[in-house]
Amino acid sequence: MLREPEARDRTAIIELFTSPEVGTYIGGPRPRDEFERAVPEVPRRRPGLFVVDLDGAMIGVITLDRRDAERPGHVRPEAGEIELGYMFLPEAWGCGYATEACAAALDWFTGALPGEPVVLCTQTANDRSMRLAAKLGFTEVERFEEYGAEQWFGVWSSVTPSG
Repeated sequence: MLREPEARDRTAIIELFTSPEVGTYIGGPRPRDEFERAVPEVPRRRPGLFVVDLDGAMIGVITLDRRDAERPGHVRPEAGEIELGYMFLPEAWGCGYATEACAAALDWFTGALPGEPVVLCTQTANDRSMRLAAKLGFTEVERFEEYGAEQWFGVWSSVTPSG
């Protein structure tokens, strides 16, 4: 289900980032003509970037990237935590693919960096994303205002506290 981006994903990547529905809680869709010029013929590959594949077609992307130290929301004083990000095409919403794919990405991350926390930030108005965070086991750390909207910031860890 998770794989590296390939040339065949370019059209779906453009659709994903220019979709008004997808852009609702992330600042709006990107202009299609601008994005078509910006996306290379073969999308860039890097650790922590996954295409979510269903029957040979891209239905979403998942990222695990370092959270910018300048942004609000951190669980360490030195910042730089890994942040889970995800975007899915509207036709894939409500089918459980995001839960399955994000869980697989978190499993991959646990194998690569055991015990490291992962953070997630989403608008509180994004009900689907809030439910996904809960299903994945993220716990709320704080809420703050960013990008003109209330944000929910949570943390996940593969380490179970002993007590």
